[in-house]
Amino acid sequence: MRLFEAIIEANHRAVAGDTNAGLHPDDFAEELPVVALTCIDPRLNGFFPSAMGLPPEQFIWLRNAGNIITGPLSSTMRSLALACAVKGGREIAIIGHTDCQVAKTSTMVLLDRLNALGVDRARLPENLSDFFETFGSERQNVIKAVDFVRGSPLIGIKVAVHGLVIDVNNGKLDWVVNGYEAMNRPSLPGVSGTNGLPSFAKLEELGHYQDFHLGDMKFPDSKIGDHAFAGKPEVVPVSPPPTTSASTPPGWPTTGQPATLPPVKPMIPPSTIFVPSANAVSIPPPLKKTPLPPIRHKPPLNPQKDFKRGER
Repeated sequence: MRLFEAIIEANHRAVAGDTNAGLHPDDFAEELPVVALTCIDPRLNGFFPSAMGLPPEQFIWLRNAGNIITGPLSSTMRSLALACAVKGGREIAIIGHTDCQVAKTSTMVLLDRLNALGVDRARLPENLSDFFETFGSERQNVIKAVDFVRGSPLIGIKVAVHGLVIDVNNGKLDWVVNGYEAMNRPSLPGVSGTNGLPSFAKLEELGHYQDFHLGDMKFPDSKIGDHAFAGKPEVVPVSPPPTTSASTPPGWPTTGQPATLPPVKPMIPPSTIFVPSANAVSIPPPLKKTPLPPIRHKPPLNPQKDFKRGER
């Protein structure tokens, strides 16, 4: 049994009420200390490292809001790498928790709370969800973080990366990602399981592929396309089957000889066909336009000539 398998088993026994449940760290000295990344929620203060059965000196505790990892080369990943390289961490655990307030806080609520603290919206990034890496599922967030750690070039292949979720009501730990299974998962021949980087496997590790030689493969001498258009395609005449039925169309032979189709008459354009109807309404011819008489313009008035002052 490996370290985290024993941790999960002892934790479940303790939550179920077994007073004798516990872990013997000395039995797993080669897999200690453990590097754990958890959330900053104060409710976790009383659970770690006792929920894992580890002494404080074997528990390297890293924390950030939401136990979020933003990328394989992020600042949190740098801390994990230094915890392994400098402090001697042997295994990594990304531990989320139930009832995470980061997961329950929407972008609008977060913006309102920042505004209440005096934060100017104009000075914030345009996309707050991408900047703060908010999430909706604690388990999916743990899986995403484990993928980043496992694919980081800063973490060696000998370091197991686990994903767990702890219940803040009773301290029960549950598997999300079993790091041992991920390490033992077989990879394709010629491709290493480390960070997706290709490598060349040894011949003895390739099984039946070790007897394969590229020079033994036989290829056809003809070139691609030689048979596609080597000449004109042969036209094979197809004769209609002989028939003596009374429903034989006019002009169709009954002796199996090629038929001579009657000439096709040109169609009359539909626009030239007019069929009068009995109920058709006759349309009178359009009225002729009668020119209007010319407009006569009166000469302008002359006040001195056209108007006379009245006598008093």
